[in-house]
Amino acid sequence: MKRILRLFTIKTKLEVFMITYALGLGAVKRGQEYMIQYPGTIGKVFFLLCTGAVFIAAAKMLQAVEFDAAFGDD
Repeated sequence: MKRILRLFTIKTKLEVFMITYALGLGAVKRGQEYMIQYPGTIGKVFFLLCTGAVFIAAAKMLQAVEFDAAFGDD
């Protein structure tokens, strides 16, 4: 069970960066869809909100990895 759980645990900063890249690709795609659906300023605002959420999530994941490295999970 621990081996399976390890697949869903983020341990290194490299893993965080890879996840952030994938989230960023999805956010940009969704932001482009918003810009088509809502032309004008509101579409651009939605685009920025989509990509901004990725930065917030990445910062929290990096913080959690550093915290775990400093204090351990045991």
